[in-house]
Amino acid sequence: MSFVVTGSERVQILSVEHLVPIGIAVALTVLLIRYASSQSIKRQQQLIHSIAVFISSFVIIFHVYHMVFDVYDFRTDLPLYLCSLLAVLIPIFTYYRKYWMFEVLVFWIIAGTIQGVITPDIAVGFPSFDYFRYWIVHLGLLLVIFYAVFVFKLKPKFKSIFKSFVALQGYVVCMMLLNYCLDANYFYLNEKPESASILDYFGEWPYYIIICQVLIIPVFYLVYLPFHFRRKHNG
Repeated sequence: MSFVVTGSERVQILSVEHLVPIGIAVALTVLLIRYASSQSIKRQQQLIHSIAVFISSFVIIFHVYHMVFDVYDFRTDLPLYLCSLLAVLIPIFTYYRKYWMFEVLVFWIIAGTIQGVITPDIAVGFPSFDYFRYWIVHLGLLLVIFYAVFVFKLKPKFKSIFKSFVALQGYVVCMMLLNYCLDANYFYLNEKPESASILDYFGEWPYYIIICQVLIIPVFYLVYLPFHFRRKHNG
């Protein structure tokens, strides 16, 4: 029992299947931010929360469908990779809009999700269910965080870098324990992804994990720099 259309083979970097969703998402994000900036605060909140609920619902429906109608492996298929987990939980942020949530999410989403956008890990291309799930998750998260920056005018502080880093370590520890219990590879802590990724430049396990840990704060700092310069420019 399957209503999901099967797509082509694994999505290749810089292919049409890779570039077209990015172009569409950039255009939609710009248009949405421009539209929302002219609306009331209540309307701004309703708009982004509706989008967040859509993102979360799509991911949940995707996993429920595969649990019911497909082969579902709890060692590989749970929405526990960072971007998928954030996509499920993102309505909590858009509903409460707590600043400490933003401090964590702005670095996790920009630093982590952009890597997934540049080097997509999609086993089956357009128009498969997984293809749409992947782009809705990654591009949707970026839309939400840029909306928070440009519409709600939220900006991280320098100390937010370290708060986000500590929070990430908590996630890593949880995934290590879960990977041990399930013999899994969530967050690619036991093995690199099959598709090409930046991890390919960091050696084999466990060296790529060590290098990533060393690079996290410098990468978060790079994410912070535009906010720093903008703050200095505005006085």
